[in-house]
Amino acid sequence: MSKLTLLSQISETPVPPEELLVGKRRLTAKEVYQLIQNRNTSSDPDWQNVWVCSEPGMFNPEQIVQSEFSGWVVLGAVRPAELKFHDLVLKTGIYRSVLKNVQTGDDCVLHNVSYLCNYRLRNRVMLFNIQEMSCTNHSKFGEGLLKDGEPESNRIWIGVGNENDGRAVLPFKTMIPADAFLWSRYREDKRLMERMVELTEYGKDTHNNTFGVVEDDAVIKNCTLLKDAWIGSCAYIKGAFKLKNITVLSSEDEPSQIGEGVELVNGIMGYGSRIFYQAVAVRFVIGRNCQLKYGARLLNSVLGDNSTVSCCELLNNLIFPFHEQHHNSSFLIASTIMGQSNIASAATIGSNHNSRSPDGEMIAGRGFWPGLCSDFKYDSRFASFVLVAKGSYQNELNVTYPFSLVAPGNTGECSVHIIPGYWFIYNMFAIVRNKYKFRARDKRVVKVQQIETDPLAPDTIQEVLRSLDRLIELTGRYLKLSDSQIAAMTESNQKPQLLADFRKKACSANANEIYQIAKDYLHQNKGSKFIVSDDRCQKKHGALIYKTAQGYTEYRKVVKYFAVDSIMKWAADKGIESISDENLLKDIAKIPLYTEWTNAGGQVIPSERIQELFSSIKVGRIMEWDAVHDFYAECQASYTDYKARYAVYLLEQLYSSPVETFTHEIYQDIKDDVLAVSDNMLASSISSREKDYTDFFRTVTFRNKDEMEAVLGTLEDSSFLKDLKVSTAEFNASVESFFGPA
Repeated sequence: MSKLTLLSQISETPVPPEELLVGKRRLTAKEVYQLIQNRNTSSDPDWQNVWVCSEPGMFNPEQIVQSEFSGWVVLGAVRPAELKFHDLVLKTGIYRSVLKNVQTGDDCVLHNVSYLCNYRLRNRVMLFNIQEMSCTNHSKFGEGLLKDGEPESNRIWIGVGNENDGRAVLPFKTMIPADAFLWSRYREDKRLMERMVELTEYGKDTHNNTFGVVEDDAVIKNCTLLKDAWIGSCAYIKGAFKLKNITVLSSEDEPSQIGEGVELVNGIMGYGSRIFYQAVAVRFVIGRNCQLKYGARLLNSVLGDNSTVSCCELLNNLIFPFHEQHHNSSFLIASTIMGQSNIASAATIGSNHNSRSPDGEMIAGRGFWPGLCSDFKYDSRFASFVLVAKGSYQNELNVTYPFSLVAPGNTGECSVHIIPGYWFIYNMFAIVRNKYKFRARDKRVVKVQQIETDPLAPDTIQEVLRSLDRLIELTGRYLKLSDSQIAAMTESNQKPQLLADFRKKACSANANEIYQIAKDYLHQNKGSKFIVSDDRCQKKHGALIYKTAQGYTEYRKVVKYFAVDSIMKWAADKGIESISDENLLKDIAKIPLYTEWTNAGGQVIPSERIQELFSSIKVGRIMEWDAVHDFYAECQASYTDYKARYAVYLLEQLYSSPVETFTHEIYQDIKDDVLAVSDNMLASSISSREKDYTDFFRTVTFRNKDEMEAVLGTLEDSSFLKDLKVSTAEFNASVESFFGPA
């Protein structure tokens, strides 16, 4: 236990750094007299430790009252004025405050600052009712750095994705989820891991000469403790309990706020973010335009841009942008959640470890949505846009089908049930709305982290492609079942003879032939409702896949929709108006083909390009994280090109032939399916919203229709549906024009 140390009064007058004395002067005898008359004191009896603005009329000693100066103090302009922020209006100057080794800018307000040590305040800073605000000379402001002479054990790591710190990353001011993801996932590359530490330290000052900073127009009031804090311009901090070793990034365009009872330790808060109401964060990086409130606890985690977390606990997480987690009983531990996610109340995700160490983890693709009171056993993985129904899942899950519904089995049944393509069959409204709502919620002024908000993008489409292959493989197994098994696994079949014929073919086929037989059956019997069993989706008991043919059909349609949409957008950029333009395929063929894609923090990047990035980092062509961010921007600039080339590849995969050989019939089939998806998006969106007005149980709380419309509005008032009608009509017209007449 440390104890108090009695220090003798230092007789030597300290001198501030020379750069702080430009345009400054010492006090005159008259000014010293006035300061003493105002009950101010100095550790130097001659007041030689205080410097003020040398411009005439820029220092008024009457505005410094009952304050104490020690070490050195350098003051900017102190002149008669007031600073106003909201309803708080205070005179500029220093009142009832203690300053040690402090520089202030022009027109600052310091009222009732009980202890301010080793800080540089810029212009128009307002400090009001603060108990302690100090900075050590070795502070890192939340970054994972070491100062001269410090042991490695002093370094601050953030243990994302795994409670045992096996995926830990070092925080830095410009970190975005893409950085944390690449650092945390490729742990087997030891040289890469070493270089990422070097990138973090590159160009950083290691000398023990650190001082705290409060930038222009920041307001800090009614706070208990700020220690080793770097506060950005226009930040507003009120009633915070403890802010220690942190950076608060803030600007006039993206001001950040911290509210009552908040505790922040060892972390970095992003531009435009807001933390309120007893929230706690320790070892963290919070992105731009985030909210943390109502007692939320964020520990050892990176939270992506545009996310909101309330009332819950998040430990050891890497969370991509657009994460929503609002409810009091939910918590999330040791997970990598890849954005556009929504965690329902009482979803107990985490801490259900089944190894000898708490090292289990979960990874979920974009659009993860676990239902009320759902819980999972680690290790588990989920594809993109998986909706998990309420339930307790007793075994590890590996759900590889995107846009699917996962539900517990029937009573006494151990297999989970999965409907692949559920969103396309029953919930197209959510797909369409997601695309628009996330764009509308992106309030960032500066967008360093590129975010793919369209549910249909290369990362999800590659999962769809793999699911198509898997459904064909499982259908081949289905066709080889016995008569009794076929009867048990078939819900309805309008073409019994067709099934019998294909079963006969399957029984005599070799391993290479069965794939094509199963594929042909799915194409020729789209209305059949049969169940297949997938042993890879759940440990021990596997999963039953329902609506196999329907899911397969919907998957193929959306792949075509994505492909056509991507080619049309690329063609529009190039001024190409028709699929028959001889330059279209010729120019697209020149673009590099990437078939593997990675969701890196919200931005979808070809996996091959990520390996190029790693090579550049390891050989020293990339020396700092800003250069890594430039690489992300370069990939984004070519994203439309990459998607167009990938789109052609997808069509070739679907039709098992080169695109140059596509016939008029194939193009017509593509066009018909794309228009069907487009029309279904609009019709399903209208139908889904219409139920809110026509369903009987939606009306039972209202006295009459007029009251309901006064509360809910009318279907015709929906701006989203109005915009969707217009965009659908425009898209359909573009498709008709692009493919030409039938």
